[in-house]
Amino acid sequence: MKDYFIDKVLATTVVGSYPVVRGGGLLSLLDPLRPSVQIAVADQIQAGIDIISDGQVRGDMIRAFTAKLPGIKGQEVIGKVQPASAPISVSDTKYALSKAKRVKGIITGPTTLAHGLHISTPMYRNKEELALDLADALIVEAKSLEAAGVTLLQIDEPIFSTGIADISIGKQAIEMITKTLNIPTCMHVCGDLSGVIDEILRIQVHVLDFEFSKNLANIALVSSRDLAGRMIGFGCVDSTTDAVESAAEIKKRIERGVEAFGARALLLDPDCGMRMRTRDAAFAKLKNMVEAAKEVRLSL
Repeated sequence: MKDYFIDKVLATTVVGSYPVVRGGGLLSLLDPLRPSVQIAVADQIQAGIDIISDGQVRGDMIRAFTAKLPGIKGQEVIGKVQPASAPISVSDTKYALSKAKRVKGIITGPTTLAHGLHISTPMYRNKEELALDLADALIVEAKSLEAAGVTLLQIDEPIFSTGIADISIGKQAIEMITKTLNIPTCMHVCGDLSGVIDEILRIQVHVLDFEFSKNLANIALVSSRDLAGRMIGFGCVDSTTDAVESAAEIKKRIERGVEAFGARALLLDPDCGMRMRTRDAAFAKLKNMVEAAKEVRLSL
Protein backbone atom coordinates (compact mmCIF):
# COMPACT_ATOMS: atom_id res chain seq x y z
CA MET A 1 0.00 0.00 0.00
CA LYS A 2 2.91 2.39 0.65
CA ASP A 3 3.88 2.48 -3.03
CA TYR A 4 0.40 3.66 -3.98
CA PHE A 5 1.16 7.18 -2.88
CA ILE A 6 4.92 7.64 -2.62
CA ASP A 7 8.03 5.84 -3.84
CA LYS A 8 10.48 7.92 -1.85
CA VAL A 9 12.00 7.02 1.50
CA LEU A 10 11.36 9.69 4.17
CA ALA A 11 8.97 11.61 1.95
CA THR A 12 7.62 14.88 3.33
CA THR A 13 4.07 16.14 3.66
CA VAL A 14 2.00 18.55 5.73
CA VAL A 15 -0.77 17.93 8.24
CA GLY A 16 -2.86 20.45 6.37
CA SER A 17 -3.41 24.09 7.21
CA TYR A 18 -1.16 27.00 6.22
CA PRO A 19 -1.23 30.66 7.31
CA VAL A 20 -3.87 32.77 5.59
CA VAL A 21 -2.13 35.42 3.49
CA ARG A 22 -4.50 37.92 1.94
CA GLY A 23 -3.92 38.87 -1.68
CA GLY A 24 -4.98 41.81 -3.79
CA GLY A 25 -6.34 42.52 -7.22
CA LEU A 26 -9.53 41.53 -9.03
CA LEU A 27 -9.22 37.86 -8.07
CA SER A 28 -9.37 38.71 -4.39
CA LEU A 29 -12.59 40.67 -4.96
CA LEU A 30 -14.23 37.70 -6.63
CA ASP A 31 -12.85 35.16 -4.15
CA PRO A 32 -11.06 36.79 -1.17
CA LEU A 33 -9.31 33.58 -0.14
CA ARG A 34 -8.26 32.32 -3.57
CA PRO A 35 -4.92 34.18 -3.38
CA SER A 36 -4.35 32.52 0.01
CA VAL A 37 -4.79 29.10 -1.60
CA GLN A 38 -2.34 30.03 -4.35
CA ILE A 39 0.25 31.29 -1.86
CA ALA A 40 -0.09 28.19 0.35
CA VAL A 41 0.34 25.87 -2.61
CA ALA A 42 3.27 27.83 -4.04
CA ASP A 43 5.07 27.96 -0.70
CA GLN A 44 4.73 24.21 -0.12
CA ILE A 45 6.07 23.48 -3.60
CA GLN A 46 8.96 25.93 -3.20
CA ALA A 47 9.84 24.39 0.18
CA GLY A 48 10.10 21.01 -1.55
CA ILE A 49 7.18 19.18 0.10
CA ASP A 50 6.45 15.87 -1.63
CA ILE A 51 2.72 15.61 -0.81
CA ILE A 52 1.14 19.04 -0.42
CA SER A 53 -2.30 20.21 0.69
CA ASP A 54 -4.53 23.00 -0.57
CA GLY A 55 -3.58 24.99 2.52
CA GLN A 56 -6.97 24.71 4.27
CA VAL A 57 -7.30 28.50 4.35
CA ARG A 58 -11.09 28.84 4.21
CA GLY A 59 -11.84 28.57 7.91
CA ASP A 60 -11.10 26.64 11.05
CA MET A 61 -11.29 22.87 10.85
CA ILE A 62 -14.82 22.74 12.28
CA ARG A 63 -16.59 25.59 10.49
CA ALA A 64 -14.94 24.87 7.15
CA PHE A 65 -17.12 21.76 6.96
CA THR A 66 -20.11 22.30 9.24
CA ALA A 67 -21.00 25.62 7.57
CA LYS A 68 -21.79 23.67 4.41
CA LEU A 69 -23.81 20.81 5.90
CA PRO A 70 -27.62 21.01 6.00
CA GLY A 71 -28.95 20.45 9.52
CA ILE A 72 -26.32 22.71 11.08
CA LYS A 73 -26.63 26.45 11.70
CA GLY A 74 -23.59 28.11 13.23
CA GLN A 75 -22.55 25.80 16.07
CA GLU A 76 -26.07 24.42 16.53
CA VAL A 77 -27.34 21.14 15.14
CA ILE A 78 -30.95 21.95 14.31
CA GLY A 79 -31.99 18.92 12.25
CA LYS A 80 -30.75 15.77 10.59
CA VAL A 81 -27.29 16.31 9.16
CA GLN A 82 -27.14 15.83 5.40
CA PRO A 83 -24.34 15.89 2.80
CA ALA A 84 -23.36 19.28 1.42
CA SER A 85 -25.12 20.33 -1.78
CA ALA A 86 -21.74 20.70 -3.50
CA PRO A 87 -18.17 19.57 -2.76
CA ILE A 88 -16.59 21.61 0.05
CA SER A 89 -12.85 21.42 -0.55
CA VAL A 90 -12.59 19.96 -4.03
CA SER A 91 -12.13 23.24 -5.93
CA ASP A 92 -9.07 24.25 -3.89
CA THR A 93 -7.76 20.70 -4.03
CA LYS A 94 -8.06 20.68 -7.82
CA TYR A 95 -6.06 23.89 -7.94
CA ALA A 96 -3.33 22.22 -5.86
CA LEU A 97 -3.46 19.20 -8.19
CA SER A 98 -2.92 21.50 -11.17
CA LYS A 99 0.38 22.57 -9.62
CA ALA A 100 1.69 19.43 -7.93
CA LYS A 101 1.84 15.72 -8.71
CA ARG A 102 0.79 14.59 -5.26
CA VAL A 103 -1.86 16.27 -3.10
CA LYS A 104 -3.40 15.12 0.15
CA GLY A 105 -7.16 15.49 0.52
CA ILE A 106 -8.16 16.42 4.07
CA ILE A 107 -11.43 16.28 6.00
CA THR A 108 -12.13 16.93 9.65
CA GLY A 109 -13.19 13.72 11.33
CA PRO A 110 -16.83 13.14 12.29
CA THR A 111 -16.13 12.78 16.01
CA THR A 112 -14.12 16.01 16.19
CA LEU A 113 -16.88 17.79 14.28
CA ALA A 114 -19.55 16.38 16.61
CA HIS A 115 -17.69 17.63 19.68
CA GLY A 116 -17.41 21.10 18.14
CA LEU A 117 -21.20 21.40 17.85
CA HIS A 118 -24.14 21.83 20.21
CA ILE A 119 -27.14 19.56 19.73
CA SER A 120 -30.35 21.63 19.58
CA THR A 121 -32.71 19.02 18.17
CA PRO A 122 -34.33 15.83 19.48
CA MET A 123 -33.00 14.17 16.32
CA TYR A 124 -29.81 13.23 18.21
CA ARG A 125 -29.56 11.96 21.76
CA ASN A 126 -25.79 12.34 21.99
CA LYS A 127 -22.55 13.20 20.16
CA GLU A 128 -22.07 9.58 19.12
CA GLU A 129 -25.28 9.47 17.10
CA LEU A 130 -24.37 12.80 15.56
CA ALA A 131 -20.88 11.58 14.63
CA LEU A 132 -22.31 8.67 12.65
CA ASP A 133 -24.57 10.96 10.60
CA LEU A 134 -21.66 13.35 10.08
CA ALA A 135 -19.63 10.42 8.77
CA ASP A 136 -22.42 9.54 6.37
CA ALA A 137 -22.47 13.14 5.13
CA LEU A 138 -18.68 13.25 4.75
CA ILE A 139 -18.60 10.15 2.55
CA VAL A 140 -19.74 12.35 -0.33
CA GLU A 141 -16.84 14.77 0.25
CA ALA A 142 -14.31 11.95 0.60
CA LYS A 143 -15.42 10.30 -2.63
CA SER A 144 -15.35 13.66 -4.42
CA LEU A 145 -11.74 14.17 -3.32
CA GLU A 146 -10.86 10.68 -4.49
CA ALA A 147 -12.46 11.38 -7.87
CA ALA A 148 -10.50 14.63 -8.12
CA GLY A 149 -7.28 12.61 -7.96
CA VAL A 150 -5.84 13.03 -4.46
CA THR A 151 -2.98 10.73 -3.55
CA LEU A 152 -4.05 10.19 0.04
CA LEU A 153 -7.10 11.08 2.13
CA GLN A 154 -6.43 12.32 5.67
CA ILE A 155 -9.08 12.36 8.39
CA ASP A 156 -8.30 14.69 11.31
CA GLU A 157 -9.42 13.50 14.76
CA PRO A 158 -7.55 15.60 17.35
CA ILE A 159 -10.40 15.00 19.82
CA PHE A 160 -9.26 11.40 20.27
CA SER A 161 -6.24 12.28 22.40
CA THR A 162 -8.35 14.19 24.95
CA GLY A 163 -10.08 11.11 26.33
CA ILE A 164 -13.54 12.69 26.12
CA ALA A 165 -14.64 10.98 22.91
CA ASP A 166 -16.02 7.48 22.47
CA ILE A 167 -13.29 6.08 20.22
CA SER A 168 -15.20 2.88 19.51
CA ILE A 169 -17.91 4.98 17.83
CA GLY A 170 -15.20 7.16 16.33
CA LYS A 171 -13.68 4.05 14.77
CA GLN A 172 -17.05 3.09 13.32
CA ALA A 173 -17.53 6.59 11.91
CA ILE A 174 -14.08 6.72 10.29
CA GLU A 175 -14.43 3.28 8.77
CA MET A 176 -17.82 4.23 7.31
CA ILE A 177 -15.81 6.71 5.22
CA THR A 178 -12.66 4.72 4.50
CA LYS A 179 -14.43 1.56 3.35
CA THR A 180 -15.97 3.50 0.45
CA LEU A 181 -12.55 4.53 -0.91
CA ASN A 182 -9.93 2.85 -3.07
CA ILE A 183 -7.11 5.25 -2.22
CA PRO A 184 -4.86 5.06 0.86
CA THR A 185 -6.20 6.75 4.00
CA CYS A 186 -4.54 8.51 6.92
CA MET A 187 -5.76 9.50 10.37
CA HIS A 188 -4.17 12.43 12.21
CA VAL A 189 -4.32 12.60 16.01
CA CYS A 190 -2.16 15.15 17.82
CA GLY A 191 -1.34 15.32 21.53
CA ASP A 192 -0.38 12.77 24.19
CA LEU A 193 -1.51 9.31 23.11
CA SER A 194 -0.77 7.47 26.36
CA GLY A 195 -4.40 7.01 27.40
CA VAL A 196 -5.80 6.07 23.99
CA ILE A 197 -3.10 4.45 21.85
CA ASP A 198 -4.48 0.92 21.89
CA GLU A 199 -7.96 2.07 20.89
CA ILE A 200 -6.55 4.27 18.13
CA LEU A 201 -4.49 1.45 16.65
CA ARG A 202 -7.66 -0.59 16.11
CA ILE A 203 -8.85 1.94 13.52
CA GLN A 204 -8.22 0.68 10.01
CA VAL A 205 -6.28 3.28 8.06
CA HIS A 206 -3.05 2.99 6.07
CA VAL A 207 -1.15 5.83 7.77
CA LEU A 208 -1.28 6.84 11.43
CA ASP A 209 -0.17 10.45 11.80
CA PHE A 210 0.93 11.56 15.27
CA GLU A 211 2.73 14.39 17.08
CA PHE A 212 6.27 13.48 18.09
CA SER A 213 8.36 16.67 18.32
CA LYS A 214 6.28 18.06 21.20
CA ASN A 215 5.47 14.62 22.61
CA LEU A 216 8.66 12.58 22.50
CA ALA A 217 7.05 9.97 24.76
CA ASN A 218 4.81 9.05 21.84
CA ILE A 219 7.82 7.47 20.08
CA ALA A 220 8.30 4.70 22.65
CA LEU A 221 4.56 4.40 23.14
CA VAL A 222 3.79 3.81 19.47
CA SER A 223 6.92 1.87 18.47
CA SER A 224 6.28 -0.71 21.21
CA ARG A 225 2.99 -1.69 19.53
CA ASP A 226 2.26 -3.84 16.50
CA LEU A 227 1.50 -1.40 13.69
CA ALA A 228 0.52 -4.21 11.30
CA GLY A 229 2.70 -2.83 8.52
CA ARG A 230 1.14 0.62 8.54
CA MET A 231 3.08 3.81 7.93
CA ILE A 232 3.62 6.47 10.58
CA GLY A 233 3.09 10.13 9.84
CA PHE A 234 5.99 11.37 11.93
CA GLY A 235 5.46 14.87 13.33
CA CYS A 236 9.00 16.24 13.53
CA VAL A 237 8.39 20.01 13.50
CA ASP A 238 6.84 22.03 16.32
CA SER A 239 3.70 23.73 14.99
CA THR A 240 2.89 25.61 18.23
CA THR A 241 5.50 28.36 17.89
CA ASP A 242 6.96 30.72 15.31
CA ALA A 243 10.45 29.81 16.53
CA VAL A 244 12.06 27.99 13.61
CA GLU A 245 14.02 24.84 14.40
CA SER A 246 17.22 24.36 12.45
CA ALA A 247 17.53 21.57 9.93
CA ALA A 248 20.07 19.98 12.27
CA GLU A 249 17.56 19.90 15.12
CA ILE A 250 14.85 18.42 12.92
CA LYS A 251 17.37 15.90 11.58
CA LYS A 252 17.96 14.58 15.11
CA ARG A 253 14.22 14.07 15.56
CA ILE A 254 13.95 12.22 12.26
CA GLU A 255 16.88 10.01 13.23
CA ARG A 256 15.04 9.05 16.43
CA GLY A 257 12.06 8.14 14.31
CA VAL A 258 14.16 6.06 11.93
CA GLU A 259 15.69 4.21 14.88
CA ALA A 260 12.25 3.49 16.35
CA PHE A 261 10.21 2.68 13.24
CA GLY A 262 12.59 2.26 10.30
CA ALA A 263 13.00 4.78 7.49
CA ARG A 264 10.57 3.09 5.10
CA ALA A 265 7.74 3.35 7.64
CA LEU A 266 7.95 7.13 8.01
CA LEU A 267 6.12 9.95 6.26
CA LEU A 268 7.51 13.21 7.66
CA ASP A 269 5.41 16.25 8.55
CA PRO A 270 4.89 18.95 11.18
CA ASP A 271 3.14 17.96 14.41
CA CYS A 272 -0.07 19.67 13.35
CA GLY A 273 -1.44 22.33 11.02
CA MET A 274 0.33 25.69 10.88
CA ARG A 275 -2.62 28.02 10.34
CA MET A 276 -1.68 30.09 13.42
CA ARG A 277 1.95 30.61 12.41
CA THR A 278 3.33 33.49 10.37
CA ARG A 279 3.95 32.76 6.71
CA ASP A 280 7.71 33.28 7.14
CA ALA A 281 7.86 30.84 10.06
CA ALA A 282 5.68 28.24 8.36
CA PHE A 283 7.72 28.35 5.18
CA ALA A 284 11.05 28.17 7.03
CA LYS A 285 9.86 25.20 9.10
CA LEU A 286 8.81 23.30 5.99
CA LYS A 287 12.02 24.14 4.13
CA ASN A 288 14.19 23.02 7.07
CA MET A 289 12.17 19.81 7.40
CA VAL A 290 12.78 19.02 3.73
CA GLU A 291 16.51 19.73 4.13
CA ALA A 292 16.71 17.55 7.26
CA ALA A 293 14.88 14.71 5.49
CA LYS A 294 17.33 14.94 2.58
CA GLU A 295 20.32 14.75 4.92
CA VAL A 296 18.97 11.70 6.76
CA ARG A 297 18.02 10.05 3.46
CA LEU A 298 21.58 10.48 2.13
CA SER A 299 23.01 8.95 5.31
CA LEU A 300 20.99 5.74 5.06
